[in-house]
Amino acid sequence: MNKYFSLLVAAALLSSCGGGKYASTEKIYKKKAKDFAELYEAAPVEDQIAKIAAANKEWIASTNFGVRKPNYVMIHHTAQVSLDQTIKTFHNQKVGVSSHYVIGRDGKIVQMVNDLYRAHHAGLGRWGNDTDLNSSSIGIELDNNGTTDPWPEAQITALTQLLAYLKETYKIPQANFIGHMDYAPTRKNDPSRFPWKTLADKGFGFWYDGVLETPPYGFDPKLALRIIGYDVKNTDSAIKAFKQHYIQKDTNSAVLNEQDLKILYAIFKKFL
Repeated sequence: MNKYFSLLVAAALLSSCGGGKYASTEKIYKKKAKDFAELYEAAPVEDQIAKIAAANKEWIASTNFGVRKPNYVMIHHTAQVSLDQTIKTFHNQKVGVSSHYVIGRDGKIVQMVNDLYRAHHAGLGRWGNDTDLNSSSIGIELDNNGTTDPWPEAQITALTQLLAYLKETYKIPQANFIGHMDYAPTRKNDPSRFPWKTLADKGFGFWYDGVLETPPYGFDPKLALRIIGYDVKNTDSAIKAFKQHYIQKDTNSAVLNEQDLKILYAIFKKFL
């Protein structure tokens, strides 16, 4: 009886893997993952060393290596109408975009890419000296239309639970939880109207304290933005992105008023 039951369970597992709503995309994912696995396990990596023009070359394996280690988390809003629509978008190979996780309005967490793989969520941008956050970050998309949708408590609770796992697992520094608009200020504004303070209070990113200091004489806002991580080649866009993240009003203006400068100074000091 036990043997018969075990066979039934095995058959059920096989059938569940082979069918279902997302069977075709799961098949594509598994094929790509298998191809990558074959590249990683190759020893010697003959195809790589063979491309080097030098005649005198040899493969000698080191014992010290590892897999991709995410060092940032980038948060987005989907700007779409539903979790299902976003999943369909991330299955569209012509569009070519993806994210490691998508979180629905009800708090459902959908993982779509292995943490150790490079998802296509960040695009062109710069944060500090890093111009390829696809290679060094985990992307999280939040189901939100980007204009009028609220941020439900269930969704933010699920997000903080996910962030706690990622921070602990990959030892991600508190400063390295950012928004898409921080990285790509000339073309992105997501996540908009977002409760960054709630995240910062739990150790994911920074926020300013209740009592703000007046910046000292000679305080340079552009330098402060650059030290925080913003790309200041387009200073106006960097200011707008900073305001989108930390001030969340008058975000179409690149002017920093007295209160804005105090907030910038407070955040700047946390990055020193």
